Amino acid sequence: MKIRFTIGKKIGTGFGILIFLTLIVFVATYLTLQESKRINDEINTVNVPSVKVLQELKYDILESRLYLETWRTEFKAHGDKQRLLDFRSEGYPQIKKRIEDISVNWDKAQQDSLVHLFETIELLFYQQSIDVIDMLQTFEDYEENPFAILNAHTSIEEGGDIYILTSKVTDQLDNLINTQKEIAEADTVDIFNSFRNLEILVKYLGMALIIIGIAIAIYTTKTIVEPIKRLKKVAVKLGKGVFPSRKMDEGQDEIGEMTAAMNNVVTGMRRTKDFANAVGAGNFDKDYDPLSSKDSLGHALLKMRDDLAENERILEEKVRQRTAEVVAQKEEIEEQRTQIEEYFVQVTDSIKYAKRIQEAILPPDGYVQKLLPDSFILYRPKDIVSGDFYWMAETADKVFFAAVDCTGHGVPGAFMSIVGYNQLKQAIATTAGSSPADILNQLNRGVTETLRQSDVDSTSRDGMDIAICALNKNSKELEYAGAFNPLYLLREGELIQYKADKFPIGSYLDNKKKTFTNNKIKLKKGDQVYIFSDGYADQFGGPRGKKFMYRRFRELLIENEHEKPSQQKNKLLDSLYNWMRDEEQVDDILVMGVRV
Repeated sequence: MKIRFTIGKKIGTGFGILIFLTLIVFVATYLTLQESKRINDEINTVNVPSVKVLQELKYDILESRLYLETWRTEFKAHGDKQRLLDFRSEGYPQIKKRIEDISVNWDKAQQDSLVHLFETIELLFYQQSIDVIDMLQTFEDYEENPFAILNAHTSIEEGGDIYILTSKVTDQLDNLINTQKEIAEADTVDIFNSFRNLEILVKYLGMALIIIGIAIAIYTTKTIVEPIKRLKKVAVKLGKGVFPSRKMDEGQDEIGEMTAAMNNVVTGMRRTKDFANAVGAGNFDKDYDPLSSKDSLGHALLKMRDDLAENERILEEKVRQRTAEVVAQKEEIEEQRTQIEEYFVQVTDSIKYAKRIQEAILPPDGYVQKLLPDSFILYRPKDIVSGDFYWMAETADKVFFAAVDCTGHGVPGAFMSIVGYNQLKQAIATTAGSSPADILNQLNRGVTETLRQSDVDSTSRDGMDIAICALNKNSKELEYAGAFNPLYLLREGELIQYKADKFPIGSYLDNKKKTFTNNKIKLKKGDQVYIFSDGYADQFGGPRGKKFMYRRFRELLIENEHEKPSQQKNKLLDSLYNWMRDEEQVDDILVMGVRV
């Protein structure tokens, strides 16, 4: 029996070969992608997180050394000290737990290195405790135990125990980080090699697919395409939306049956086009007859016509309603915006008026020059109003002047400054200007009573830091008392610091009465006295965004010793601007300088 190789079999054989070759490419590609996915998952879930958490630990270790340096040099650096203790008690255990969790996927050598690393870190923490943290706990340790400070300095600096252990820890971390990076690089190379092999396979199979496809195309053209060439031309024109100019002749064979079907399709498409144009123009009354009861397209077109008519009606109603809603919302938004702008203007005007009130309590420039002709005042509030203020008064033989830093800044600080100003006036009237210490004792009592901080149930802890001086111009004797704010005396290139009492105004609590110390200083001609708030030294800036610090402040005063007071003020402002750069001012700034 002769086998009939039909058109379907011919096409099926050709496509079967193409599908088989395509399947080979697909399987090879799938296997390569799976392997690449496995390697990539290993990189993303092991190597990259390992590098990240190890680098994070390295940064924290280096940062802890900076905190130690601050611990060694500053008793009041409570923030950095607490951050160091938090890292040792909470931060490090958390990072260690993360590293231990991810290290289960490491090889044995790396896990051993990790154990050695943790041992070294524990040794480093022990050395930090015995050399710095345990030795420098109280204010007396900084002031009366130079051996502890020297020992901490020696251990932290290059060659010291802490320095060596920190370097050892960072070296071990670098080794682990580099190992993880090398593993990731090796896995990446494996991925590239897999894709390179896949590229070769796809290239050769692609060439085979092209050759076989060309052969199948030639064979199909000779045996199939020519008989249906006419139908192809018609189909191409229909694909471009062009209808044949005349009806095609219909034969009696299979191609003839296809031609008859094509003629019916063309006729139906013409009728469909006319119907679609009418519906698109809004003529929803246009008639359309389906080709038969089973003409799903024809019945769908009729349903589309009815749905479009209904949707147009609904849409017009929704547009009307939405337009009304938008107009109402716009009017409401405009009203709210206007109200907010009015509130903002009212608040800003109130604060500006408060600034005028606050400026009214400050000594006028003429009064300052009268009492202290060879002096300057650098006054720079952080906000419109300030928590810092300066104060002056004169008795029969003394000139009193003070630099005051109230709790907070802005509006809260300004309220405190009014309280402080009034209580200062009351204090000097009550004490008859006997001494700065007496004035501060009276001021402390007055602020405490005014803010009711002596009450058992009081939650107020507001107050102020202050440096107050009394200058006898005849005897050139200066009396000074301070609450946290010290006094600097600059004499012939040497800066002498007179420390303040370590409790603020407003600490008259729990019936524990504290009195302030009155310091008497014999001045010489040319001596310069400086009192100030902490705003200048605490300003952030510089290349690393750090505080200006009191050390730089003192060096700046010594550097400009021989300048006139007005020039000293300009130098201080220039240095402040250069230090701040793009940083925001963090606190009110007040510096007073007086030359004898």
